[in-house]
Amino acid sequence: MSYTIIIIAITVLVSLGAFNSIELKHKLILYPFGMNRPSEYYRLLSSGFIHEDIPHLAFNMYALYIFGQNMEIQFAMLSFSWVFVILYITGIIVASLPAMFKHRLHSYYSALGASGGVSAIIFAFIYYHPWSRIGMVLIPGIGIPAIVFAVLYLIYSAYSARKGSGNIGHDAHFWGGVYGFVFAFFSDPTHGRLFIEQLQNFR
Repeated sequence: MSYTIIIIAITVLVSLGAFNSIELKHKLILYPFGMNRPSEYYRLLSSGFIHEDIPHLAFNMYALYIFGQNMEIQFAMLSFSWVFVILYITGIIVASLPAMFKHRLHSYYSALGASGGVSAIIFAFIYYHPWSRIGMVLIPGIGIPAIVFAVLYLIYSAYSARKGSGNIGHDAHFWGGVYGFVFAFFSDPTHGRLFIEQLQNFR
């Protein structure tokens, strides 16, 4: 069984449990105001395994399934497929850190969802396949070049995070994506040469 499927299965089970237990949801959610001691820092990761509702869960897991399978193969070609798990887990943590510091004095703020880890996987994919077509809102058949999607995604996420409207974790989207790209750069033995060659081979 692939790492992607295992992660999806765990996330679905934990999310379903949180749907039916407010206590579990509150225990796992990212709540910067209450994270004033190291024993609460686990929330940086645990919040990535719970979701607000079924559509939120389904969208993240669908995206993870589509891009995760590809990245497992990519990392396997480099002889360390298990690094996929490291990327996903650290992606969730790194993407959660900005919100933790930004909202540490805001008692009203909380966050949840796998978006940071999923964004990290998507942007690692973009590093290796910059001219692949990515569907708009992940709808097959309607897509733009991955590198163009990446630029637009980061601009939109940065703008929305600064505007601060809604409950979507735009900071997590932005930093998860940046982290995934940087992670791919350093895990790639060519350290950027492959990416540049891919960009030059536009067809």
